[in-house]
This record gives sequence, structure tokens and C-alpha cells, in this order.
Amino acid sequence: MNFLAHLFLTRSDASITVGNYLGDLLTNRQVLQLPEEIQAGVHIHRAIDNYTDAHPEVKKSAKLLKSKHGRYAPVVLDVMFDYLLAKNWERYAEQSLRKFADNTYRILLEASPLMPERIAEKTRRMVAADWLVHYATVEGIAYTFSRMKDRSSQPESIEHAAATMMNHVEELEVHFVRFFPELTNFVNEEMGKI
Repeated sequence: MNFLAHLFLTRSDASITVGNYLGDLLTNRQVLQLPEEIQAGVHIHRAIDNYTDAHPEVKKSAKLLKSKHGRYAPVVLDVMFDYLLAKNWERYAEQSLRKFADNTYRILLEASPLMPERIAEKTRRMVAADWLVHYATVEGIAYTFSRMKDRSSQPESIEHAAATMMNHVEELEVHFVRFFPELTNFVNEEMGKI
């Protein structure tokens, strides 16, 4: 799961949402310096990643991408799943993607004083470029892949990822629609334990 799905899954709790957002962005040492409720969000983020990686529908989806994207297939798939969530937004959400994004941006910006400056700056860029809403478009996903490619040690493994997504979008969507409700139930159970 990439930013949109992660943030959507913990939308009911601002502190958990902040921790969930920071899950891949901070070291364990940095996480320990955060308030406990935000640390709980980091725990949820990592639980989401572990559950996702082990899910049979996700493994089937990653297999579709393996020949083109090699070991980057799961990373590419995370972004594709954000596109599929945005595409099927009304199936899972009560509020519009626009309202969800605006509320999430507000939560993250308010929490930015807790973040290292480089993460706070990344957050401001995310808000300014409206990443969460742009996941709903193929152009937005292509832009995300281009950013990933620029930071990758193997940029050729991300090359043409948006085209791969569109070539397999129907099959990927079948896997996503089977997987995402199960992930949602898992996250709700995990949040109930906090």
C-alpha cells in the first residue's frame, strides 16, 4: 500500500494516521521519540505492510508484474493499488476523495512540527501537489512512478510501470477488490487493540 491506502485505512484517528504516514519515513530511533499514540500508528503501518505482503491476492498481482519490474514489483504494485482505491473510492468511502484528502492534509500539516524537517518538507510538497487526489488519474500515477524512478537504484525496473498497470488493470482490480475489504477488517481489528 502506498500513501492513499495507508492513510485511508486509519482515517478515524488523527494520531494513528500521523504515525501510519510516518511508518516508512522514520528510523526506529526517531519513532521512539514520538508520542505513544503516534508510535501506535507506526505499528499499524508496519502491520498493514506485513499483512499485505502475505496476502494471496497481492502475491497474484505481484506475479503479474514480476517479469517487467523484477524485485520492484511489490513497490510498483503499492502505487497501483492506490490508483485502484481511488478508482473505486465510492465503494469504500462515505466522503469524497477531495474531502478526505483535505482533512488528511490538515492532520499531517498540523503534525509537521513533530517531524524531522526533511519529512515536514516532503509533507508540504505532497499537499501542494495534491498527491492523494492525483492517485485517481493515470497521469498522477505516472508522475508518482517518475518520482520513484528518480530515487531508485534500479530505475529501469520502474520504467513503463504506468503502462504495465493499464495493460493489467482489469486483472489487478479483481485482486484488489477481493483483498482490500479483508485488509480493512484486519486494520479495524488492529486499531481495536490499541
